[in-house]
Amino acid sequence: MSDLAVNTHYRACHLCEAICGLEIKTQGDEILSIKGDKADPISKGFICPKATAIADIHNDPDRLRKPVKRVGKDWLEISWEEAINTTAERLVAAQQHHGEDAVGFYAGNPGVHNYGNLTHGSLLRRAIKTKNNFSATSLDQLPHQLTSYAMYGHQFLIPIPDIDRTNLMVILGGNPLASNGSIMTMPNAPQRFKDLKARGGKLVVIDPRRSETANVADQHIFVKPGSDAYVLMAIINTLFNQDLLKLGHLEAHLDGLETVRESASRFSLALAEQQSGIAGETIRQLALELANTDKAVIYGRMGVSVQEFGALCQWAIQVINILIGSLDSEGGALATSPAFAYVKKGTPGGGHFDLFKSRVSRLPEFGGELPAVTMAEEILTPGEGQIKAMVTIAGNPLISSANASELDKAFSSLDFYVAFDFYINATTQHADIILPPTSPLEHDHYDIAFFRLAVRNCTRYNPAIFAANDDAMHDWEVFNAVSAKVSELKGKDFRPLPAPDVMVAHGIEHDYYGPHQNPEVSLTLNKIKESPHGIDLGPLVPGLVDRLATESGKIMCAPAFLINDLKRLFDSATERPEDELLLIGRRHVRSNNSWMHNYHRLVKGKPRWQLMMHPDDMASRGLSDESEVRIQSRVGEVTTTVIATDEVMPGVVSLPHGWGHKKYPVKMGIAAQQDGVNCNELTDDKFIDKVSGNAALNGVPVTVSAG
Repeated sequence: MSDLAVNTHYRACHLCEAICGLEIKTQGDEILSIKGDKADPISKGFICPKATAIADIHNDPDRLRKPVKRVGKDWLEISWEEAINTTAERLVAAQQHHGEDAVGFYAGNPGVHNYGNLTHGSLLRRAIKTKNNFSATSLDQLPHQLTSYAMYGHQFLIPIPDIDRTNLMVILGGNPLASNGSIMTMPNAPQRFKDLKARGGKLVVIDPRRSETANVADQHIFVKPGSDAYVLMAIINTLFNQDLLKLGHLEAHLDGLETVRESASRFSLALAEQQSGIAGETIRQLALELANTDKAVIYGRMGVSVQEFGALCQWAIQVINILIGSLDSEGGALATSPAFAYVKKGTPGGGHFDLFKSRVSRLPEFGGELPAVTMAEEILTPGEGQIKAMVTIAGNPLISSANASELDKAFSSLDFYVAFDFYINATTQHADIILPPTSPLEHDHYDIAFFRLAVRNCTRYNPAIFAANDDAMHDWEVFNAVSAKVSELKGKDFRPLPAPDVMVAHGIEHDYYGPHQNPEVSLTLNKIKESPHGIDLGPLVPGLVDRLATESGKIMCAPAFLINDLKRLFDSATERPEDELLLIGRRHVRSNNSWMHNYHRLVKGKPRWQLMMHPDDMASRGLSDESEVRIQSRVGEVTTTVIATDEVMPGVVSLPHGWGHKKYPVKMGIAAQQDGVNCNELTDDKFIDKVSGNAALNGVPVTVSAG
């Protein structure tokens, strides 16, 4: 029996957007248990299976602890000095020989779960100064941010469903029982949905698959992938036609509503039925319920964002919430009030759109980033501005981005590639140098991003649980060091940023609850540190009007680029071939990012990587259950196992993302043993939302035949 003391730590789970509170018991260097923190103000003891895998991440023998460089097919550990100097020298050399835009950046979404990355990640971009910046934003939530920028003046002024007080929630393309909420930090979705029903409320799910959330809904409606915009526009048209508007306190602050009315007039219930497969009467009844239910809200997520009309879908959802009196109302959709990075007029980082375009496909930037679907062509297409060197930060685009085969070719052609990562995965296997940061449990943490998206206002700081090794570096220290060296080589001045907690402390002190603005609360980081479970700051509250960041100070209901895109939607209305199959993804509660497949606790049990297909579609193609099938799209093909299920509607097949590690020389022992294929060998980098440039990863036309 060890004589070391058993210590109890409180920590946020960083593995998805729910940021559930954890109670972690340790003894020396050993993690004894991970449980839900019952005193956490937002999760109240709830955790999902992912949380227990945090111990596996910390102890994973495959996780890099020191910098490595690739020598042929082998990897050699090197010193931090060599790694930092070589990285800076090669990046600067690429720019000196080929121009500023010869360096590209790609940031994956795990970086958003690490506040050192959020506070310091931009340092290197500023030191390099390239237009070729990409991130997982344009494979995911870009339509949300673009819509908020266009309508409310700031990309992070995103209204969140007030799930704890709503009486009707309509979800399109979202599966909170698997995601724990997404662009809606909502731990314990099962209980919150039970509470909704217990108070007499109703949950409606519109989705091409009868998902876990659809299974507990009061009503599930199948919809053809990619057709949601027709349904949403028909709801808007119905609300106007039947005079069901409840504009309330926002009425005097709305700009362009008449333009919305005129633009929606062409989108009839009949057209929506033809395109979506949902009966026109069902759509009409849904519009009536939304309008006539006190405290109703409509919400859409991945299924409506990552499709060819993603921006229109997210805009239409905001418009519906405005028309039914839901926006900025209790039980509807409300802006959050976080302790750090509270958004109002004048808050930095509001965004900009289409200031420049990508070199090859001429797609617009947003917030200084180009769409990720252009990354491969920007690397492979010769000419001025061609990317010759890449930096990736916590990203694995060969698994997560469209047209993986083309990206594989692109990354293998680079002159130099450095990855800020602690795994050798499908993408980083092409790297020349990998710079691994400390383990998540070896550094402190404050959730900058997800308190901005939470269904209840709260705050929480987590100290490190384990001390980092003397020769380890936190990600923010690596960013400081590499940026300093790049600046030195360029002959530029450089001022390193202080530690993240110093920056967050300053921000909280001068923000919404700080002593300078709110003497009654007088919140500081030190006060937060004194409350290890976190501090409840109360429910979401109205007040959007006073926070609008638009030039006019009004809600811009009819942004020109979105109104203009309605013509593309209307002109795209066609009869779908009866034998057409459309590919969608799917989420599982044990999975979020591809690296989670390297932990036994998250991959054990029944396999979850197979292709789902309706029995009627299988019968018409002579396919049998659990047989091998070949799936083909315009850009590639894969072979996998198919399972027959009426969980997907006819004409739809479903394949989850994040698998396919076996194909690559990864150094991830458990992931490399998993079956399953990379669905992004099928997704098409030319199949996009043309307005935003966001990847259309759902609704991809495919054929399926015997393998």
